[in-house]
Amino acid sequence: MFLDYKPTWMVNQITQLTAADLHQQGIKAILTDLDNTLIAWDNPNGTPELHQWVQQMQTAGIQVVVVSNNSAARVSRAVKPIGVPFVSRALKPLSFGIRRAKVRLNLTNHELVMVGDQLLTDMIAANNSHVRAILVRPLIETDAWNTRINRFFEKFLMRRLCRRHPELQWKERLDG
Repeated sequence: MFLDYKPTWMVNQITQLTAADLHQQGIKAILTDLDNTLIAWDNPNGTPELHQWVQQMQTAGIQVVVVSNNSAARVSRAVKPIGVPFVSRALKPLSFGIRRAKVRLNLTNHELVMVGDQLLTDMIAANNSHVRAILVRPLIETDAWNTRINRFFEKFLMRRLCRRHPELQWKERLDG
């Protein structure tokens, strides 16, 4: 049961992922959650660091696609300044959104990675889709009411996961 929540890697923030590390793992596309993973809700345009990171990924041939449970209108407004495609109404923790992105990109599960800040949505969706998963720390500590409920339960799940899997450690890169 706890394996449903288990990320493949834990990295402090999405912008610490490097094209070299991703290429080494055979990853050709990053599927990413939107809120508190890619952008903070209070900074909808993203940071200069984020824009530079997206450009580096695109230059390296790694596609970045937002997979979000939000509406198309909300996601479209949020990703317009960043310039990345998206799948809205992903229905995470179900695998529908990840499967739609996979078909659109015409890639295999091994060529994809899902990045998100929540065990109960992003990590379960990735594992249900048989896609590797990267858990990142939330960009900011404030959340919507429904996410605050998830965070409460995630504290207990995270402690248990880390006890059962001591290799799960927060890192600054995939390999170290």
